[in-house]
Amino acid sequence: MLENEVITLVRKVTEDKKETQTIETKAAHSGFPRIYDTLSSFSNQTEGGTIIFGIDENQDFEIVGTYKNDIQDLQHRISEACKQMEPEVRAVITSAEIDGKTIVAAEIPGVEFAKRPVYYKGSGIMNGSYIRVGDADEPMNEYEIYRYEAYRRRIRDDIRTVPGTSFDLLNPELVQQYLLALKLNRTNIRNMSDDEILNLMNIRRDGLPTLSAIMSFSKYPQATFPQFCVTAVLVPGTNMGEITTDGKRFLDNKRIEGTIKEMVDGAVNFVAVNMKEQVKFDSKGNRIDVPEYPLEAVREVILNALVHRDYSVYTEGIPVRMEMYRDRLEISNPGGLFGMVTVDTLGRVQSDTRNPALISLLELMHIVENRFSGIPTIRRLMSEAALPEPVFKDEKGMFTVVLYNAEHSAADISLNAIQRKILEFCRMPRGRAEIAEFTGKTQYYVMKTYVEPLVQHGFLAYTKPETPKSPNQKYYTVP
Repeated sequence: MLENEVITLVRKVTEDKKETQTIETKAAHSGFPRIYDTLSSFSNQTEGGTIIFGIDENQDFEIVGTYKNDIQDLQHRISEACKQMEPEVRAVITSAEIDGKTIVAAEIPGVEFAKRPVYYKGSGIMNGSYIRVGDADEPMNEYEIYRYEAYRRRIRDDIRTVPGTSFDLLNPELVQQYLLALKLNRTNIRNMSDDEILNLMNIRRDGLPTLSAIMSFSKYPQATFPQFCVTAVLVPGTNMGEITTDGKRFLDNKRIEGTIKEMVDGAVNFVAVNMKEQVKFDSKGNRIDVPEYPLEAVREVILNALVHRDYSVYTEGIPVRMEMYRDRLEISNPGGLFGMVTVDTLGRVQSDTRNPALISLLELMHIVENRFSGIPTIRRLMSEAALPEPVFKDEKGMFTVVLYNAEHSAADISLNAIQRKILEFCRMPRGRAEIAEFTGKTQYYVMKTYVEPLVQHGFLAYTKPETPKSPNQKYYTVP
């Protein structure tokens, strides 16, 4: 970061009077503050973050400078703190003079996924690992730490055995269908015995069925895993907790159980039964019933939630949640995105697979395609239905897909005056610099605060959707 960029950033922070997902302020005028928590949280997010020393949040974000204006000592202490992290953090430090006071900015790069979590060695991995939530550093819980361990050590929860179970719990017809499909499609194992195949394909290990087998072939998987199911509710308004005039919280409420295929079918049916249809007429006057959501897209979202969810012991008590609101459908699964894929790259690059054995099994049974086409298909179907771009969220170990319907409007997400002006300005595609100049704010701030939320909620779209971070990217208002 250049000195003038530090000054611009500081001016924005003092003007907006707030910290953000990637900005942390430290007073530092009375001594060196504790920064281990922030070093950890910034390092554990892809975009990293910047710590600004010399702004006092408790004095309404006033510029107070650093102690004795001793830049060398402050830089030394920052570097020493970075060395106390595991793995060691490599901060980029820049200083600037503002209103006669010294400001120091430490840019903390995000660490690659395979090396996370970054933690303070003095507290250990369980107590020294943090995650950034809004403008706060929050301790990682045991499961959040396990997610990184599982990726690094290639832990395969989809092939873990299930104590207390037996092969008698499986539907023999489904197992035979699988074996037949396998022998027809995999010529190199046709001459193997059924027992050899079941062991080779991780359907059985040490004489016990694996989790993949239970979730795909069991007569009743929820007898073993009660919460590996789908909970589906129809909410009367746009927020959880709203009730009808006669006091009902849910217009429909169902627990959907069975194998993965049965749960997908049951969840799609729940949406089909409860969604509205819009009546339109073509040019010849013929009536056309337009569904609230394209069911093929709904199926893809539900299927992804069930096959990519986390099946570790840490999530055995968490079901996949499906919530239908007046303006949207939300489907959430435990586990969050797996590996190095991010929301920005989702569906645009081949991602790591959390449950490869399970997906291979379901592919053979023609339940999934396993060609990384699910997200692009969802986007295409929503676009063809003239509905907003789907929104993807990866927060605190949960991955959520939001499909908005035709009732979704600017009022539903409480757009502010600046966002409404941006939407009007972007009726013609505009670049980042143009939007920043139009609003009179810094490019970084306007993108994070106004433009990115508009994209996430489907009000703005990319002219280059395949490369969201392209320097030539422009944004246009969705009709």
